[in-house]
Amino acid sequence: MTDNILKLENVSYSYPDGTLALQSCSLAIQRNIRTVVLGANGAGKTTLFLHLNGILRPNTGRVCQNNIPLDYSRNGMRALRSRIGLVFQNPDNQLFSASVREDISFGPMNLGLGESIVRDRVENALLTVGMIESADKPVHNLSYGQKKRVCIAGVLAMEPEIIILDEPMAGLDSVMQEELTATLEKLHTAGMTIIIATHDLDFAYGWAEDVIVLKNGHLLANGTPDEVLLQNDVKVTLGATPLVAELTRQLCLIGIDLRDKGYLPRSKSEMLKAITAHTGRERTP
Repeated sequence: MTDNILKLENVSYSYPDGTLALQSCSLAIQRNIRTVVLGANGAGKTTLFLHLNGILRPNTGRVCQNNIPLDYSRNGMRALRSRIGLVFQNPDNQLFSASVREDISFGPMNLGLGESIVRDRVENALLTVGMIESADKPVHNLSYGQKKRVCIAGVLAMEPEIIILDEPMAGLDSVMQEELTATLEKLHTAGMTIIIATHDLDFAYGWAEDVIVLKNGHLLANGTPDEVLLQNDVKVTLGATPLVAELTRQLCLIGIDLRDKGYLPRSKSEMLKAITAHTGRERTP
């Protein structure tokens, strides 16, 4: 049985201008699973995230955490947001304090925690995202990538069960993306449920354990990366297929089968290892 930590049941939502963002959308997020949400611009990804965090409330349907409908009272939302942290795509929409340390302290202080507990949480969050040396810098002096890391640290200081990130790799160079991926892996290993929206199919294919594809506000597909990202209707909707998957398919057509006990490589590094292993097998007498 799957252990669903979050669930949407027939959720529909229209913005005040009449834009229908979610249409009878039902889906589930599994506990301690790396989940990626994909879809074209306007598919409903950000609206989905705002519902999972309780910022938006469905017009119809319901959102559940641990199979219990969300409590939209003030106390209910305060408790929910201590368990579910949301990192927006643009860090300037999330940062508002003068210094890095002050900004990260804001969330846990609002939980009414003692000063020493807040201090420890802030230090741990700074260490996790590699920003301890910038703790007292003004937020406005940080680079775009550093601001994103501060946003993540601010969420981590709340010690949530779930962290939701909207396009976290956008605007980051390759080194920063690798650093962020390593941070996310550390959090996942520690037991955190991580949900990411992205347009990067190669990242999704290599990183995710579960993939959700939205189209026009409803669920188009859900499953493992191999199950979902190689479907024809998904490829048409997203306009592409992961590079590693396409290269693996092309190599198969010319007789180079990179499968290892049925497992296909899903990242560049895995593909290089598979090619090396295949070459070694070919040369074995």
